[in-house]
Amino acid sequence: MTLLLAACLATPASQAAKVVLAGGCFWCMEADFEKLTGVSEAISGFTGGSHPDPTYNGAHTGHYEAVEIQYDPDIIDYRGILDHFWVNHDPFDDQGQFCDKGHSYLAAIFVADDEQRRIAEQTRQDVVEMVPDKTVVTPILDLGTFYPIKGEESYHQDYYKKSSLRYKYYRFACGRDRRLSEIWGDKAKP
Repeated sequence: MTLLLAACLATPASQAAKVVLAGGCFWCMEADFEKLTGVSEAISGFTGGSHPDPTYNGAHTGHYEAVEIQYDPDIIDYRGILDHFWVNHDPFDDQGQFCDKGHSYLAAIFVADDEQRRIAEQTRQDVVEMVPDKTVVTPILDLGTFYPIKGEESYHQDYYKKSSLRYKYYRFACGRDRRLSEIWGDKAKP
């Protein structure tokens, strides 16, 4: 068999899947997801608003700080990604996340199709049933354009790696892990 024929008959490697989630500070979301087995990358950026080409220090009104998570669906599926998301944000805070308040710090699940919406709604209902005495405010929204942080603001990408001491101080001072433990107990995955 020729090398070309063998290459054509080989089973193609699985394609990376993507999901966009907002859970407050994108530094923290990057760190929380890049530690997850099956995730190859989490990219910081913005989505959900109408301003074209939002920037961190400039116009991003109406946008959420979000991460685009690239993962291998043969290792972790979409539901597994969402299960990890729920225990890594406060789904009861309608003002933002932890010490960060305002629209850009609100949590949200951005869905690309009906199947993602169905699964996202199932996971949301699971949280509602798990904590029936609280109101889950994390919405499920249609995915629009995701704008990665770029240019001179690229220092935000992988901030938790590049500036680990500052990142750890911020995360601690913001009370993120303390609040996650209060809500989720042992399920919290800092």
